[in-house]
Amino acid sequence: MGLWEWFTDPANWSGPNGIPVRLAQQIVMSAIAMAVAIVIALPLGIFLGHKQKGGGLAINVSNIGRAVPTFGLLVIFAAWEPIGVGNLAVVLALIIFAIPPLLTNAYIGIRDVDEEVRGAARGMGFSGMLMLRKVELPNAVPLISAGVRTATVQVVATASLAALVGGGGLGAYVVEGFAIQDFTLLTAGAILTAALAIATEGILALVQRKVTPKGLRDRDLALEAAQ
Repeated sequence: MGLWEWFTDPANWSGPNGIPVRLAQQIVMSAIAMAVAIVIALPLGIFLGHKQKGGGLAINVSNIGRAVPTFGLLVIFAAWEPIGVGNLAVVLALIIFAIPPLLTNAYIGIRDVDEEVRGAARGMGFSGMLMLRKVELPNAVPLISAGVRTATVQVVATASLAALVGGGGLGAYVVEGFAIQDFTLLTAGAILTAALAIATEGILALVQRKVTPKGLRDRDLALEAAQ
């Protein structure tokens, strides 16, 4: 069976192993992992950046998180009896995988706000939480949202590994294709995973543009034009 026949076969669009179900499984796993990672990483990164302390902690956590292979985490969690095989092991591994870019971008985004902007705000009586809310966070939005975008796309693509430890998602097509030497099934799974990652990237690029204040968007466009 060729790829066109596989994608147009109604049997592949229905039932527990159909594309909609597998797609939903991958999106749900990714969404849960990102939600938990955001709750953990963004407040910590923003706090450290606001205090302009703990840069070593943020960088080290980021480096350790990037150095640990996600597949290794999957195997460790799946082999640990309280967790076992399945989607929970995948979500936990994806949370750890997502934290580094979120933490790093939040920390750097807040820390690197222009000191002249901070000085002007202090002259207006801003300090503490008011400085963070009115000055630092709006200026850090582009970098923070870029971290969310990067982490989300990586998580969505990596969630395909779930099938290796008994989880769901689009990776099941790839694993099954390898197992039975069905290269049409294998290729279809890879195409679906890539399409989901590309669609996620495109949607989040639009969201990032929408949440970035207009003045910062105009500044970024001017910098790009000058390069």
